[in-house]
Amino acid sequence: MAWTREEMARRAAKELRDGFYVNLGIGIPTLVANYIPDGMTVTLQSENGMLGMGPFPYEDEVDPDLINAGKQTITELPSTSYFSSSDSFGMIRGGHIALSILGAMQVSEKGDLANWMIPGKMVKGMGGAMDLVAGVKKVVIIMDHNARDGSPKFLKHCDLPLTGVGVVDMVISDVGVFTIDETGVTLIELAPHITVEEAKKRTEASFKIAKELHK
Repeated sequence: MAWTREEMARRAAKELRDGFYVNLGIGIPTLVANYIPDGMTVTLQSENGMLGMGPFPYEDEVDPDLINAGKQTITELPSTSYFSSSDSFGMIRGGHIALSILGAMQVSEKGDLANWMIPGKMVKGMGGAMDLVAGVKKVVIIMDHNARDGSPKFLKHCDLPLTGVGVVDMVISDVGVFTIDETGVTLIELAPHITVEEAKKRTEASFKIAKELHK
């Protein structure tokens, strides 16, 4: 059985550490906020000028003026601070954000990332994605392993416009968890009932298999 989006987000939350400043991309990555372990202090940062985002609001708590970079309504905390977008990007470009968890359209086996546009389709803009992958210490991608037509999204080479070259450290998909480093791609964890053979069939990128997965 492949992981659901909530299960992917829960797995990504295992990459959090106490004291981390973290940026969550739109889509599945926003769900990671729901799985921050109890007792762990993680500060969420948003490119539009907010540090210390609270949980998503219930209907009676919605403030239309309080949004994250993905235009979703959010809540604030007693420790929340606000500042200009230029200060926010100064944090990112200055290397002060420990971890960014983003979505993706494509990832290559070299860690290249395409996640901001499909040629010919209208886009709102690249947002902060290019700064995030260049300035953040670790980049984790959460994505569906295959597109709606079944084609692989984890490829030998991306054919969509790139957000960054060699920037991805980890891919968490409905199939499992892959790390990317100077030695290449390694499959380190599989979703329940997903076999290594199925993972290979659904992936164009070449990858090694961690020792603990060998049977």
